[in-house]
Amino acid sequence: MDQILKEQIQAFIKQGLEEDVREGDHTSLACVPSTNKDRAKLLVKEDCILAGVELAQHVLLHVDPTAEFELIKKDGDEVKYGDIAFYVTCHSQAILKGERLLLNAMQRMSGIATLSRQFQKAVEGLPVTILDTRKTTPLIRFIEKWAVRIGGCTNYRDGLYDWIMIKDNHVDASGSITKAVAKVAEYFEQKNMKLGVTVEVRDFKEMNEVLTVGEGIVTRIMLDNFEVPKMAEAVKIIDGRFEVEASGGITLQTVRPIAETGVNFISSGSLTHSPTSKDLSLKIVK
Repeated sequence: MDQILKEQIQAFIKQGLEEDVREGDHTSLACVPSTNKDRAKLLVKEDCILAGVELAQHVLLHVDPTAEFELIKKDGDEVKYGDIAFYVTCHSQAILKGERLLLNAMQRMSGIATLSRQFQKAVEGLPVTILDTRKTTPLIRFIEKWAVRIGGCTNYRDGLYDWIMIKDNHVDASGSITKAVAKVAEYFEQKNMKLGVTVEVRDFKEMNEVLTVGEGIVTRIMLDNFEVPKMAEAVKIIDGRFEVEASGGITLQTVRPIAETGVNFISSGSLTHSPTSKDLSLKIVK
């Protein structure tokens, strides 16, 4: 795990506990002796792709550095109702303090990982990469994108800072695709920098404009809401000069026909904005 992710995890845990606990978990402080230790299990109550086990360990070690784990399942495992993901032994107050933060994160992550795995399996055997988007929950994007990776799909850009994406609003605001691409080239030269560049196109006219002006600047052409036959035609016209991405209203039912057109990438916001959280619970074992 890289240092940036470790720092994000610790910041997330501190903020999550501040939101939920503040000056103290008064219920547990009132009725559970501080010296008590218990063993608890993470119980799976719904079939899913498990995600967030590693994060759960960080949460529990934060609230009790003496916590001891018995890991049975790992992130990315396919689990069934009734499975136990792990056992933890630590102070009882710590279990109760970290329980909700841990479960909220794991349930959300497992929902994302499950949907991501379904998308990945839907295009199995085809040379295409399924990408997520920036349609994430503010301040927990890194957790949601982590879950996408656990599920088997791929992260696109992390934010506005690590990839150039010229979309319809940029084109309309700058005047044309030609002007927008020229401005990006100028910006790169001024800043002495280079990033990947995607240009979203809405029709063949815009696509042909990118083909004319994009050489040396544009990395990828995004075909936005193209019908499948038109998408296949566009892939043939582009003919490997640029990477090709499909986007717009992608579903589990449409993703394979789209992949069969020959596009290199398919991006879907649904990976992070549409999953249903999975049912998990943390239960003290008696």
